[in-house]
Amino acid sequence: MERLLGAEYADFVASIDQSPLVGLRVNTLKIAPEDFNTMSPFALKQAGAYAPAGFLVADESRPGSHPYHAAGLYYLQEPSAMAVAQLVDPQPGEWVLDIAAAPGGKSTHLAALMQDTGLLVANDMDGKRASILAENMERWGARHALITNAHPEQLAAQFGPVFDRVLVDAPCSGEGMFRRLGSAKGAKGANVEWSQEQVLACARRQTAVLATAVQLVKPGGRLVYATCTFAPEENESSIARFLMTHPDFKLVEPPRFDGFDRGRPSWAADGLPQDGLEKCARLWPHRFPGEGHFIAVMQRAGTKKPDRSQRPVRFQPLKSSELKVWREFARATLRGDWPEERMLLKNGRLYLLPPDAIETGRLKLVRYGLLLGEIRPGYFKPAHALALALKPEEVVKAVNFPADAPEITAYLSGHPLPITDHRLPITDNWLPITADGFPLGWAKAGGGQLKNHYPRGLRMVKAEGRL
Repeated sequence: MERLLGAEYADFVASIDQSPLVGLRVNTLKIAPEDFNTMSPFALKQAGAYAPAGFLVADESRPGSHPYHAAGLYYLQEPSAMAVAQLVDPQPGEWVLDIAAAPGGKSTHLAALMQDTGLLVANDMDGKRASILAENMERWGARHALITNAHPEQLAAQFGPVFDRVLVDAPCSGEGMFRRLGSAKGAKGANVEWSQEQVLACARRQTAVLATAVQLVKPGGRLVYATCTFAPEENESSIARFLMTHPDFKLVEPPRFDGFDRGRPSWAADGLPQDGLEKCARLWPHRFPGEGHFIAVMQRAGTKKPDRSQRPVRFQPLKSSELKVWREFARATLRGDWPEERMLLKNGRLYLLPPDAIETGRLKLVRYGLLLGEIRPGYFKPAHALALALKPEEVVKAVNFPADAPEITAYLSGHPLPITDHRLPITDNWLPITADGFPLGWAKAGGGQLKNHYPRGLRMVKAEGRL
């Protein structure tokens, strides 16, 4: 880095010795950023024009342990990472694929920018990470998302070139995150495993992932490549190699915000073309209020529309007994339109699929659309995901407390709550528990109390939200 940065190196090293910033991105599916800023219990500072819903936490508070985090009002995300989805720039109604999506920071951002319309496919190859991705998307309240646990080759074989935008947040050597992981100067002393061999191995994997991702981009669509490393082998060289072998793709000039640096064409490996690499974006910790990132936006030539007509999900109508228990629950608990023609029952679980639902074949699914709940003989149990996706106008009645009330702490800890409101149903009714009007989960009225149905695995959450 000293050789590459020259006169900038001293500032670069000094920035790595500074404390990392905490970023918070507001969930615009649930609340406007300015409204959250007004009610926020934390001191916030606007992140910048590059992230309209992003803030920097300007005090020592712990937003990951606040009830607003449990309600999905924000995602704790490294500030530079917020720039990636903004440069993907998905439009409402489009089909978008996040090919390596866990833990979900960029996928939740994409869902918000899409206004939870169209179809978002969020995938991760690792099963445990895919489960974390599903948990974060659930808290976000996203309804029009398909979450898969598959290799990119499997996605390409099943879907083909149908996506308007594909994001490859590539596995990388992670040099841009050394400061967050405890490094003083580079990898030495950091809580990471790093070597020059690892950089080269990551570059080889990135070349393979890009070669597969190209098979999923429609003509005229965009492919966005991002890493959180400084290494030219994984950045300029990876892009130059891709463009050399895929002449139907061209780099696009992205918006330039304060602190955005350009790609460095001269850093590409010998023998690789340098044309256009300055259109890439580099975020440096000594120039930008965040960690290191590299972003390249590429567009595919062509205007032919993808054939999506042969890919609908095959629905099997629900039985009358199954519909009955759902309708009884919905009539007592919900308002609004819940289209039964888009409901899919699988292994006793009832899903509301997005209008653009497509057939997934043998792909391993983690979640498809919105999980409504479980249908049992004569009984419906609502899912936690349904509570977190509900808007205030979609609820018949809720039990609301201030976010700082002891009842909220008790609820998030798994304790039952007393019924103190005579207007509430006395027995056998499902009710959302809300903090300042925002749903946290379900309780069931019965026996003079509200029985707690907050998921056991989420109770007494003390750690910060995942990055």
